[in-house]
Amino acid sequence: MSTTTATSTAPAQIIQDPGHRSEWEQSWRRFSANKVALLGLVMVALLVLMAIFAPVIAPYDPVEDIFRGMRGVGPSPEHPFGFDHLGRDLLSRVIYGSRVALLVGLVATGIAVTIGVLIGAVAGFFGGWVDTFISRVIDTLMAFPIIALLIVLAAVLGPSLVTTIVVIGFTGWARFARVVRADVMSLKQQDFVIAARASGVSNWRIIWRHLLPNVMGPVIVLASLGIGGIIILESALSFLGLGIRPPNPSWGTTLADGRAFILRFPHIAFFPGLMIVITVLAFNFIGDGLRDALDPRQRES
Repeated sequence: MSTTTATSTAPAQIIQDPGHRSEWEQSWRRFSANKVALLGLVMVALLVLMAIFAPVIAPYDPVEDIFRGMRGVGPSPEHPFGFDHLGRDLLSRVIYGSRVALLVGLVATGIAVTIGVLIGAVAGFFGGWVDTFISRVIDTLMAFPIIALLIVLAAVLGPSLVTTIVVIGFTGWARFARVVRADVMSLKQQDFVIAARASGVSNWRIIWRHLLPNVMGPVIVLASLGIGGIIILESALSFLGLGIRPPNPSWGTTLADGRAFILRFPHIAFFPGLMIVITVLAFNFIGDGLRDALDPRQRES
């Protein structure tokens, strides 16, 4: 009898099933199995390191160091990317340009995601005239040519790094809001939301604690795919003279510098253009991998 009692009062050991994986572990396993997505992740990691350590990696100052008599000289072992139209080392300018591209891409995307998620959640949860008004604003923004809107706003506010980030961030939130709105409208009818309402939980707490965590998967995928597009927009604005002010190095401004010399010195435009292509492809690879990894149809039962 005593043996039975001792056995029953002993603390039970919780044995975790080694075959059980959390949803995020399963998603990471699927993402890591995608070689193309991993390649994109490595490429982005290298670009981030290059941007952070640009003063260490760049062999010359991208603005101050001008080599007389070297205008437009092509690549050489000492200068792998050659010189620009003023005699500045093109490799150094491309390395420093990665800072602008990644800063604008990541920060502007963060602004757009924050605004889009909040507005989309409010529209989808409350419905009624709030949803109707926000939906019309979203439709208007998505129907208007984004590059034309960016050009107008940049011309009014004046070209600068801050203006470029703010303008792109505050005009690119509509697509995130549309996705979040549709998901929230579906989720608010689920049992866990109805139970939270019945227990007296406030609407804002339901949105923050129960709905937003369940819609972030598609948002993350859309954001990763959108960073490349934002980098292209920044390059386009800088190319038109409405983005980063010269002589600050930017891939768009370097492309603009090489436009007038495209036949005589094609390398001036080639290398920054190549970096834009590589960066956009890397983020697209990551976005495709995240889309497959977070796809509910791929989840293990």
